[in-house]
Amino acid sequence: MKITIQTAGVTPHEPLKERIEKKLAKLETFYDKIVETAVYLKIENTSEKENKTTELVVKIPGNDIVVKKTCATFEESLDDCAETAKKLLIKKKELA
Repeated sequence: MKITIQTAGVTPHEPLKERIEKKLAKLETFYDKIVETAVYLKIENTSEKENKTTELVVKIPGNDIVVKKTCATFEESLDDCAETAKKLLIKKKELA
């Protein structure tokens, strides 16, 4: 599975990149037809503390799965996205 990381005004540090790759590699254990996964990291222009947005696009045959979460840290929003994507992949596999 190919993993693409795109950022808007943010440079992800190496531990964050490793965490992204580790989290997303686990998704293949739930659904083996994943073609590519794209991660978009963005800091929202708000005064709130929860301004780190992670958008996860899991490309699979048929319909892509898109999950978007905004939290106080990129790690937290990544974890939420990965967990939601996992549930959706399990549901998709059960329906197949």
